[in-house]
Amino acid sequence: MTEQTEQTASLGTRDTPDAPDTPGTRRARGACGVLRAAPGAPGASAVRTAPDVAASATPSAAPATSPAPSSVLRPVGERRTWPRSFADRLTEPLPGLRSVARVAREGSTRPDPESLREVSALPYEPAPLPRVDAGTVAVTWAGHASWVVRIGGLTVLTDPVWSRKILGTPARVTPVGVSWDDLPPVDAVVISHNHYDHLDWPTLKRLPRDTPLFVPAGLGAWCRRRRFTRVTELDWWEAAELPSPGGGTVRFDFVPAHHWSRRTLTDTCRSLWGGWVLTDRRGQRVYFAGDTGYGHWFAEIGRRHPGIDLALLPIGAYAPRWMLRPVHTDPEEAVAACRDLGARRMAPMHWATFLLSAEPPLEPLARVRAAWAAAGLPAEDLWDLPVGASAVLE
Repeated sequence: MTEQTEQTASLGTRDTPDAPDTPGTRRARGACGVLRAAPGAPGASAVRTAPDVAASATPSAAPATSPAPSSVLRPVGERRTWPRSFADRLTEPLPGLRSVARVAREGSTRPDPESLREVSALPYEPAPLPRVDAGTVAVTWAGHASWVVRIGGLTVLTDPVWSRKILGTPARVTPVGVSWDDLPPVDAVVISHNHYDHLDWPTLKRLPRDTPLFVPAGLGAWCRRRRFTRVTELDWWEAAELPSPGGGTVRFDFVPAHHWSRRTLTDTCRSLWGGWVLTDRRGQRVYFAGDTGYGHWFAEIGRRHPGIDLALLPIGAYAPRWMLRPVHTDPEEAVAACRDLGARRMAPMHWATFLLSAEPPLEPLARVRAAWAAAGLPAEDLWDLPVGASAVLE
């Protein structure tokens, strides 16, 4: 089952001037976007304030003067014991029988036939991966929540789904943006949660079994049963590190999200869910949200991990709002989340790949562009990449 099917059925370089541009690659020049002001400085409160287009979202941020606690550093591959359930981490209760009945009555979980004509216009522009070195940060959107992140000399895949179809969902409407055969050796994989559109066994089984996997608490056993030998499970506000070819390390911090987990009829919230902050030795930082609704965690993530250079944020699978608001940001909320994080740039994801909900296929892009402009943010800092395109931090 897909995440939405499961939910409705639930009862409850800056220094790389010599790297040439590659077709399909966007480069960021200069420091722009929403910069985090020092506590008490002019504009500091604006980082915490959602734009008018997302006025209904009102996260409660921690005081700007509070010290940011450090994440707990854990050994790579550590085996750990976890509680049987993480249901106490839910931001809101899961849908009940009334929600299931309403979905069945309204049939409002897929785009209407008229809007499906937009599928042919979805942006898809695959191009070669950009050339990078150990000081370069580059991202390539493979589609949905799957990114090829190049950071600290490592190649990291986020929620890799290279399958044409996932259980309980229509086939993808745009091809994968990067051929599997064109990938460099994969140094690590991060998983946000266990829903089928984010944890895809047909894709993972293509990897060598000694590939380091960074996964939420409670998901390690699933990976080890499939013979992966370097599995690191983390709780929220924990981290692990891998050596960087350029010296130093790349740090993987697991951070909270407003979501849930379920893969079978009997494992609801038995594993955790969250996002990842990847940081190289120079302090360049990429935040990958995974799946999430809007809420207070974004401000707290930004407080604990200041100076995020790029936020990869979901903008699709949000309609109908009465059902999906707690677990999926809409485009306006994604822009608000970017501001709460204090991120300098935003790259939208979780749209234009699988049609998981009722909004028209092109609507997320139009709305996120409008929300970004309404917030008065520089257009060049919204990296609204086509599937298959890349962007490089400079």
